[in-house]
Amino acid sequence: MDTTTQTKALQGGEWLIKESNFFETFIPEDFNEEQTMVMDMCAQFLDTEILPILDRIDKLEPGLMPSLLQKAGEQGLLSTSLPEQYGGLGKDFITASIVNEGLGGGYSFSVAVAAHTGIGSLPILYFGTEEQKQKYIPKLATGEWKGAYGLTEPNSGSDALGARTTAKLSDDGKYYILNGQKCWITNGGFADVYTVFAKIDGDKFTGFIIERGFEGFTQGPEEHKMGIKGSSTVQLYFQDCKVPVENVLGEIGKGHLIAFNILNIGRLKLCAAALGGSKRAATTSIQYAKTREQFKMPIAKFGAIRHKMAEMAIRMWVCETALYRTAKWIDNKEHELLKGGKTFAGALLGAAEEYAIECSILKVYGSEVLDFVVDEGVQIHGGNGFSDEYLISKAYRDSRINRIYEGTNEINRLLMVDMMLKRAMKGKLDLMGPAMAVQKELMSIPDFGAEEEGAFAKERKYIANFKKAILMVAGAAVQKLMMQLDKEQEILMNIADMAMETFNAESALLRVMKLADVKGEAAVNVQADIMRTCLYDASDRINKAGKDALNSFSEGDELRMMHIGLKRFTKLEPFNTKDARRRISDRLVADDGYHF
Repeated sequence: MDTTTQTKALQGGEWLIKESNFFETFIPEDFNEEQTMVMDMCAQFLDTEILPILDRIDKLEPGLMPSLLQKAGEQGLLSTSLPEQYGGLGKDFITASIVNEGLGGGYSFSVAVAAHTGIGSLPILYFGTEEQKQKYIPKLATGEWKGAYGLTEPNSGSDALGARTTAKLSDDGKYYILNGQKCWITNGGFADVYTVFAKIDGDKFTGFIIERGFEGFTQGPEEHKMGIKGSSTVQLYFQDCKVPVENVLGEIGKGHLIAFNILNIGRLKLCAAALGGSKRAATTSIQYAKTREQFKMPIAKFGAIRHKMAEMAIRMWVCETALYRTAKWIDNKEHELLKGGKTFAGALLGAAEEYAIECSILKVYGSEVLDFVVDEGVQIHGGNGFSDEYLISKAYRDSRINRIYEGTNEINRLLMVDMMLKRAMKGKLDLMGPAMAVQKELMSIPDFGAEEEGAFAKERKYIANFKKAILMVAGAAVQKLMMQLDKEQEILMNIADMAMETFNAESALLRVMKLADVKGEAAVNVQADIMRTCLYDASDRINKAGKDALNSFSEGDELRMMHIGLKRFTKLEPFNTKDARRRISDRLVADDGYHF
């Protein structure tokens, strides 16, 4: 029995139980002319303004990063998604994501611009009063003022609500008096405006807008970091800091709504920036492999190097596909909510919350793709990759932070499953029905009837079976462990990896199907190679994660039966991935980099 049915409007997490239509799936090839121009403009800005002065940026030259942010603001790169009434360009979510990707290859500058346009500006835009928006957003849009965000403390990182910074109303009722400290504050050394969180009366977690120059507000020295050395990172100190009551952001005691809602958008944007960095690092490595000769031939002709280059391309292409598929979902949901009467802020936050599961998937996968690309890039460069003279070493160091901030990848893996199960419990997502159907299928004789025909029918069946594998493992885990499941983090991460692999593989298949429908299958042979290699490798990873999970809570005949089911659901026909990767690498060499 097939657990999937076609639907037009998938809600968050619903892809697990319903089949997507390729013709309704947004892919990068659907970018309009303006969006393509925006991507080109971002690339040009990096090439002319950023890359020639990376050494100066890394030395934290006083005033340099703020001036670069202002230059970006003058070109409209800081205000893409901000409403026109506050000095923004009012572009859609897809275009905003393109800017994040386009500027993602700018090393420390990418971090500064992402912090400014994201957590530095959006809390005020989405949760501020009209007066606050009018005062701050236009200046943040142009880059005249720079934004930062203070959430993390020495003793509260992942546990953000454990913050100890306090806020107390002054006797005259005009100010809140803040005491405490924040750490790891990006743009902290030069920002003009900070969103900072503190607890009023010891328990009401609340946001505040703090300006540089407020009495009692100081900052520490620049941190010395492993990577992103040109990104300003300082501690903030509040010693009887006087914050006007009109600078309370959002509702008192509702600061968690600001902190967590902003993170959903931030996670997707991090994926976009990581993708942009990946593409530049991969292209650098491919070009090096073409010119570096060993044994009287370019190393790009050796099978081991071709494998590395191809695998970079596969992961980036899949990441890009999943990113813009989700970005379009968010864009569509935002428009739907606007039509339903939601405010601008309420619509985008609601849309991002709807697809919070997918945002977590993208954050994890995007950051891990970048780590993979830069690591293999160093390997391709050999000893030169370990030298500061080559950009790949900088890319390697800069990449590592992405798996930590915006919620660690471990936290995000746990969130994927937690959010999925909570939606099921609230009746927003029907997991029980499909999970029971899979259990029934396991007890029945396998159907060896006629196979579905049509283009990519085999691959569609693979995806449907991957979903069954997830439902089988997750359903069994819920039944067996019930309320104890949230304490079994290893099992939850196993299920999360199965879900991430499946979502990405399905995204890749849908993109190829759409391209083939438009151009014909012969014109997208290399993309089909990418997709089929992705599916082939995903099946093994899903099988391994599933076995690890099942072995953790099941035994005996039940375990043997589910192992048989898992094997059935992750079985693929043989596919020559070596030749596929060679064809992919040939394309990369011919294109002189990653230019899909």
